[in-house]
Amino acid sequence: MFKAIDAMQPSFIERSLAQVWSEISPLYCVDESEWLKELIPLAQASESEREQTRRQATQLIEQVRADKKAVQMIDALLLEYSLDTREGILLMCLAEALMRVPDSHTADALIRDKLSVADWKAHLRHSDSLFVNASTWGLMLTGKVVTLDESSEGKPASVINRLVNKMSEPVIRQAMHQAMKIMGHQFVLGRDIDEAQKNGEGPRTNGFTYSFDMLGEAALTQEDAKAYLNDYLQAIESVGEAKASYQGPSPSVSIKLSALHPRYEAANQDRMMTEMFETVLVLLKRAREKEVAITIDAEEADRLELSLALFEKLYRDPVVKGWGKFGLVVQAYSKRALPVITWLATLAREQGDVIPMRLVKGAYWDSEIKLCQQTGHHGYPVFTRKEGTDVSYLACARFLLSDHVRGLIYPQFASHNAHTIAAIAGMATHNDFEFQRLHGMGDALYNHAKALFNTDVRIYAPVGSHKDLLPYLVRRLLENGANSSFVHRLVDARCPIDDLITDPVDTLCANHTLHNDRIPLPLDIFGPSRKNSQGVATDIESEWQPFQDSVAPFMGEYQWQAGPIVNGQRLKGDTHAIPAPYDNDESVGHVDWATAEQVNDALDIAAQAYPEWRDTDVSERGKYLLDLADKLEANLGELVAICHREAGKTIHDSIDEVREAVDFLRYYPEQANALQAAPLSYQGFDEQAQSLTYQGRGVFTCISPWNFPLAIFLGQVSAALVVGNTVVAKPAEQTSIIAYRAIELLLDTGILLGSFNCCLAVVQW
Repeated sequence: MFKAIDAMQPSFIERSLAQVWSEISPLYCVDESEWLKELIPLAQASESEREQTRRQATQLIEQVRADKKAVQMIDALLLEYSLDTREGILLMCLAEALMRVPDSHTADALIRDKLSVADWKAHLRHSDSLFVNASTWGLMLTGKVVTLDESSEGKPASVINRLVNKMSEPVIRQAMHQAMKIMGHQFVLGRDIDEAQKNGEGPRTNGFTYSFDMLGEAALTQEDAKAYLNDYLQAIESVGEAKASYQGPSPSVSIKLSALHPRYEAANQDRMMTEMFETVLVLLKRAREKEVAITIDAEEADRLELSLALFEKLYRDPVVKGWGKFGLVVQAYSKRALPVITWLATLAREQGDVIPMRLVKGAYWDSEIKLCQQTGHHGYPVFTRKEGTDVSYLACARFLLSDHVRGLIYPQFASHNAHTIAAIAGMATHNDFEFQRLHGMGDALYNHAKALFNTDVRIYAPVGSHKDLLPYLVRRLLENGANSSFVHRLVDARCPIDDLITDPVDTLCANHTLHNDRIPLPLDIFGPSRKNSQGVATDIESEWQPFQDSVAPFMGEYQWQAGPIVNGQRLKGDTHAIPAPYDNDESVGHVDWATAEQVNDALDIAAQAYPEWRDTDVSERGKYLLDLADKLEANLGELVAICHREAGKTIHDSIDEVREAVDFLRYYPEQANALQAAPLSYQGFDEQAQSLTYQGRGVFTCISPWNFPLAIFLGQVSAALVVGNTVVAKPAEQTSIIAYRAIELLLDTGILLGSFNCCLAVVQW
């Protein structure tokens, strides 16, 4: 197990690369509080460091606030349209939605629906910024200024509604797009790389350098990937031609692996290590010829291990060996950040080439949290408190600035937090590092930081059209648009400086838990009433390997035997071989189909069992289903194998199939208990108190399809059973094995046999 404090020992990165690699994946969803306890000693400053950091951070903030040019246009916009306001949220939603809406009619309907709920006029009173006010007018009107007199014309919302009705949605839509362009262009340096080079001349003459990011989201097709590859090649050519004009360090180009291949995912690792490898190598070869540094941008947590494996192969290639200008980005909000950096240091020590590494705090927090909840992981790969991320950042920074890492990794610290900047400057015993900031944000902060700390500063500059800009704009608003963000509070004179220079270690430790206990773990998102179904992080080596080992025994030549179950007994019948749908020569097993006599017996026994089952307490009935849900999860490997082999589902779809069945088994008991645990009281039309009770109706026949052989099968059966009905169930003949195995597991819960057993009858006819 990775021990954070050990990373400060030089011998820690003298181990084999394979040993260091093996410590990365297990930390994917490590217990957050326990892991933070390990990181805190690295992040914790000495008394002298603390005092120096406070003094310099205070000085930096005072200089920024005294600077009349400190509040730039985009800073003013973020200050006014905080994501804690209705208008700020609407602004972000419209930017995102208008980009994705497929047709004009739908876009017009969206605008008609949303524009009236915001009080745009109110923001005209709050900001002195011409940019903010111009943007506000653009959001309110179309091409001309109209005075809104509330006393004579009504509230602004009513006026805007009338404008929409009078001018039509298409005109408003064009105005909205134009307003988005005005705001968005504050975040990009140019529409293409040549325009960006020209627009960057001013900062270059002042000693700043650039990292150019060609905007665009993931490639969906090979044509997309080719277009992005050409954009990157053009950027390399342009930057290579212009680098002689830079006063500071050489410029670089950032690339996104997801933009270079439409199948950038762990399931296609072989293709990534061949096809993607060759594509990126083309870029690296040209970049080295032009002496333009290349940085691989960070993306979602599930792609981390794949990107590191690809980075290693590229780093070791003769095209890159001996260069020292091929680097990557690490996100500090990832629990694996520190072990990843130690692995990079070990890799650099083995080969002898320095690795430039940008340390950022992280850009996909919201989606990482939601994805883990959706897929039922046992934890989160990211920290759930902002100060937890800050502590991780400082711990990583201390490792990067240590003497035994110097010369192996060239640290590039990206942050807009004055305390973080001052803390890093206080840790450093050398100037062999640089700071980075985003174009359009924190200009004044780094103008003063560069002079105060005498360090190099690189500007991360997006380049691209309005079409490609909006996803980037939304991410920046999410990161910095809330009034709790440092960027927002830095230029807000109402925020005390002491609040901005608090040590994140102190803030974190002041909480009653180091993790954020208001964010439930993915399996607990439904509260105490029921547990979320458990999934598998198939893209994570430490999660995938044990799961794969549980599936393997049931693949290949393994055979299942199934047949009708009546009154708890497995019966014989007409035997049929079940072939795999993807290969009819592969046998999955054999199923005995029920006879007409067995079906009639099942119906009779179910009818006889009904009264006793109906009168069983609803919580008792539900207990058997909840127990079955746990058994499905305990036998996930086998059930996934059956779904795959008998129904032809992919492994991912098979996992989802079992999870949906588990969700049904936990959801229906909860609902049945709400309906049947006690009589429901209400007042009748005659104003007399009434009492309502629900009970089962009798024998239910449940017939399920082949395409959802477990989820729909158990969904029907469990819904009928839990409210007091007995059941005779018929799965599809193509997928009887998975249904039979589910009923076997239900019998294992200890559900009463005899009269109750008929409700479990699985028959074929």
